[in-house]
Amino acid sequence: MNRVLEAAPALDSPAYLYDLPALDQHVAAVRRALPGVELYYAVKANPDAELLRVLAGHVDGFEVSSAGEHAHVTGLLPGVRVALGGPGKTDAELRLPHHRIHVESPNELRRLLATGLEADVLLRINPDLPVEGAALTMSGPFGMDEAGVAECLPLFGERVRLRGLHAHLASGLQAPQLLELAGKLLDNDYEEVNLGGGMAVSYTAPGDRFDWAAYGAGLEGIGRGRRLRIEPGRALTAYCGSYVTRVVDVKRVRGEAYAILLGGTHHLRTPVTKGHDQPFTILPTGDGPGVSDEPITFVGQLCTPKDVFARNIVTSARVGDTVVFEMAGAYAWNISHHDFLMHPKPAFHYLRA
Repeated sequence: MNRVLEAAPALDSPAYLYDLPALDQHVAAVRRALPGVELYYAVKANPDAELLRVLAGHVDGFEVSSAGEHAHVTGLLPGVRVALGGPGKTDAELRLPHHRIHVESPNELRRLLATGLEADVLLRINPDLPVEGAALTMSGPFGMDEAGVAECLPLFGERVRLRGLHAHLASGLQAPQLLELAGKLLDNDYEEVNLGGGMAVSYTAPGDRFDWAAYGAGLEGIGRGRRLRIEPGRALTAYCGSYVTRVVDVKRVRGEAYAILLGGTHHLRTPVTKGHDQPFTILPTGDGPGVSDEPITFVGQLCTPKDVFARNIVTSARVGDTVVFEMAGAYAWNISHHDFLMHPKPAFHYLRA
């Protein structure tokens, strides 16, 4: 993080700054913690090309959920293994080349069969399992219940082959919770099981990271020689990205202090989506009016009261200060409503070795 803070004041704001060596070190450590487990990256978390190039040196493949993601990844990394997932696949998407395809329903399987192409299938299941403490549960329209799986089983043959199961049940879980779920999901005879992602990422305590070593050791113990695969996204890239901006105004409204920042949640939607205060560091590069050591809310330039990065944080801020929002490497720029108010797009910069 020190390298990021050193580089931030020189950037034209707003901008994203990605620390590629930090990403490389983090994913290498994750890879070492998972002996015998296939590691795929969920591209939906962040499809930035420079990040994908770093990840490609460590992962076994990439999970994509649309034709657009498929074209992006395979164009950037020809020959890479791709798992095609996501609900509501079009006929064109069912025809895309892949290493595995995650089928979401009996009807989707029938449409896949109708293409006449060969395919290796994982059936995405939606079992009735309690998930305690999850930040997000993937229930409802995702995957199939037991009746849907039973409907699919007789349809497989030599061209379209059943390889196993796929299950991504929830997000925001710690290693013991994920291992408990994994034990239940592995209570079957399928030789291949994709356990999805869902590893916890804390925005309130960024230093508290998911225990990959415990998770890897646990999977090694319960895998029973089967082919296991996981598909983390946020937990791989969140830490390598920062959103850098500046304070353009400081004011009081009915006694409450606000710092208005260049840009906004149309660039970094994460705090609105997750409902949290985005962690940040203020660099004292300004000499304008401000506040000292008191609660202040950090907002962007959008014409909506929802354009909030962090509320009532006790700190000091002056016009011209640089604000570096951490944990902006996943579900940040790529999920944001870029064109609202038609402000300029942020720049993108990369720290390299």
